[in-house]
Amino acid sequence: MEISRIRALRGPNLWSRHTAIEAIVSYPETECLMTDIPGFEVRLRARFPEIKFLEPVNQEGRCPMAHALEAAALGLQAQAGCPVTFSRSVQTVNPGTYQVVVEYTEEAVGRLAFELAQTLCRAAAEDTPFDLAQALASLRELDEDVRLGPSTGAIVLAAVARGIPYRRLTEGSMVQFGWGSKQHRIQAAETDCTSAIAEAIAQDKQLTKVLLHAAGVPVPQGRSVSNAEDAWNAASEIGGPVVLKPRDGNQGKGVAVNIKTREEVLAAFTVAYAISSDVIVERYLPGHDFRLLVIGKQLVAAARRAPPQVIGDGIRSIGDLVEQVNLDPLRSNGHATSLTKIRVDGIALTTLAKHGYTLQSIPTKGEPVVLRNNANLSTGGSATDVTDKVHPELAARAVEAAQMIGLDICGVDVVCESVSKPLQEQGGGIVEVNAAPGLRMHLQPSFGKGRAVGEAIIATMYSEGDDGRIPVVAVAGTNGKTTTARLIAHILKTNKYRVGLTSTDGVYIEGKRIDSGDCSGPRSARNVLMHPDVDAAVFETARGGVLREGLGFDRCNIAVVTNIGMGDHLGLSFICTVEDLAVVKRVIVQNVAPGGVAVLNAADPLVVEMAADCPGSITYFAMSHQHPVIATHRAQGLRTVYLEQGAIVAAQGPDTQRIDLTQIPLTRDGAIGFQVENAMAAVGAAWGLGLDWETIRAGLHTFINDANSAPGRFNLFSFNEATIIADYGHNPDAIAALVAAIENMPSKRRSVVISAAGDRRDHDIRRQTEILGDAFDEVILYEDQCQRGRADGEVMALLHDGLKQAKRTKSVVEVHGEFVAIDTALANLAEGDLCLILIDQVEQALTYIAQRCA
Repeated sequence: MEISRIRALRGPNLWSRHTAIEAIVSYPETECLMTDIPGFEVRLRARFPEIKFLEPVNQEGRCPMAHALEAAALGLQAQAGCPVTFSRSVQTVNPGTYQVVVEYTEEAVGRLAFELAQTLCRAAAEDTPFDLAQALASLRELDEDVRLGPSTGAIVLAAVARGIPYRRLTEGSMVQFGWGSKQHRIQAAETDCTSAIAEAIAQDKQLTKVLLHAAGVPVPQGRSVSNAEDAWNAASEIGGPVVLKPRDGNQGKGVAVNIKTREEVLAAFTVAYAISSDVIVERYLPGHDFRLLVIGKQLVAAARRAPPQVIGDGIRSIGDLVEQVNLDPLRSNGHATSLTKIRVDGIALTTLAKHGYTLQSIPTKGEPVVLRNNANLSTGGSATDVTDKVHPELAARAVEAAQMIGLDICGVDVVCESVSKPLQEQGGGIVEVNAAPGLRMHLQPSFGKGRAVGEAIIATMYSEGDDGRIPVVAVAGTNGKTTTARLIAHILKTNKYRVGLTSTDGVYIEGKRIDSGDCSGPRSARNVLMHPDVDAAVFETARGGVLREGLGFDRCNIAVVTNIGMGDHLGLSFICTVEDLAVVKRVIVQNVAPGGVAVLNAADPLVVEMAADCPGSITYFAMSHQHPVIATHRAQGLRTVYLEQGAIVAAQGPDTQRIDLTQIPLTRDGAIGFQVENAMAAVGAAWGLGLDWETIRAGLHTFINDANSAPGRFNLFSFNEATIIADYGHNPDAIAALVAAIENMPSKRRSVVISAAGDRRDHDIRRQTEILGDAFDEVILYEDQCQRGRADGEVMALLHDGLKQAKRTKSVVEVHGEFVAIDTALANLAEGDLCLILIDQVEQALTYIAQRCA
């Protein structure tokens, strides 16, 4: 078994809407079946009894090895606790080669599962050991390390439930919700509205007390100290039990409570001083430890926290009892589970010593043994929900504390006998105010019901009904998608949107290019959705990006498919026919939002078939209102866009809107047929977004199709009273469309400059010059800058082959270099001639042509 390529499909893809690992698996033999290795399945099941074959056999009743790999990779993740259900194995056109696709929730875990699945299958084949327990443990450990913690995870789940998109920005807990100008970001329980100053105040426990006291909020008496003797002096000034804690500590680290003697104070100071050089000594408030969670201006949850403890059984030592408690699967070393393992440190040993215990002591049966006095969950404590018992006045004081510090999400620590009474009545007080509070105790308390704190946090960022999304338009097709995407973006700009656009020639934000090159893939789309100055996004969505990584978004408002033709790259990545290509282009249609629209070319049967897979509604466009698909759709009262008597007509039922082609410069008064189709697709998209018709008309009328606004898309130049057309068309369908447009343009003599990329099929390269040979008097051939795997002269020979039966071409010139070919063509131009230059290096060639024309 050889695995030649592994990809992570990070968005909706060819196979499903799930994130998935895709691998290319091949065998030295034509095909390898499980039955080819005697006893393989028995040994496989012995090593992994829970394995399930989702697709047990092929049509001939045989089970390829690829299915075993697929089932193992999925099953290992599932047994490790990952919520995965989807997998598939598909044989490619190459005998013995399969595409194996397995869902993942965390990419690193999915990749590791694939490696372990290979090891498992190899062990079964070679009859060698496989440590299943260790494999599952490594997957669980990695999953715990990389997945979102419970606090961030709860907020993300709340966002997903409301349809708000999210993107993880780091391997930690930094997450973006929403898109473009509607985005918000969080890090654990901090949001982009959390003030850095407020956070700094909360970190400074002494300053926090000063501010709370000024606001009339009850706080314990105390002060800062910097050495052990001063700590004892402060404790003596207070009189009675005290608490020592680092001034800028967190998670209960270094906190000692109910300290009474000089020895205890000095020991507690040493522990706290190791964390911070500034230590606070304050009065110990008797009572229970409560955490009140304030979000915005509301008390959302409250919990009573209990310190970590074990219960004696009269047999085992305290150390053994702690180890036993820490075996609870709900306890971990970090924050990945609802509880944390009990920490045995200096404070725990001191606490035990105060009660006459050591770790070796054996408490009597039923005797509770407390290991520290503070009740933080991060040191092993537990929590009981008391939200419904909080007195309104106490809740108001907690909100006041959060507001005084300036925190939008705040954990308020209260010590009192009961939360059912006001603090003043019972001598309680607020001992700390925490930024970025842990949410575990409220989500999954040890006792009582969990609270919807994630939902409350999301509600502070997004009002009811707001899903944090901006309008997203995805455009796919063999030809016309770049111009269509640019035209849609221009119409949106006319509507006062700040538009982000990705295309094959760059990424544009508000018309300014921020990245160059082919940016029609998912990474560029994700970058646009991260940009804070984008109110609407238009994505040219090319085949390569979909195959390589999936979509850069989970769903779109509008999906436009211009056409499916004998385009580029057939024969690559197992996409060998136009039907295969249609399956790839269909992905954007499958991921239209339920209230969205797919704008489809009614004249292309492969595009029409996509309508069945669209979760939203359909708008068809075609050059004639008499086309059967258009006529049927319109008769059903549904949306159509078509050409009638020199105008684009948008019709739904009895309602129609007409836009004269004379008002759309892109079409040259309707002479350029493929631009008319592009304009109709853009009209359907803008209509689907709900733009008003005056805006749509204005956008169509003001769109300029020149080398600056749409480079390489039917750009017109004038040279010595001759017409030059520069275009990036580089497949037979595109060239046929160009020829059809040129037939409507006057000319005395026609010439064309062409090369071809080496990674096209022989048939497609020949077909290009077959079309041109019937329409042009002179053909100038040049070798492309990159032959892409072809030998020198091989592409030129194929282009010559296509001209052997030419009906019009009388002269064929062969030169080396694109710019030499341009010079050759221009040298032969006379007044009234027309020259089509099929450019390769778009920017450089357009600049060169413009300079020559100037």
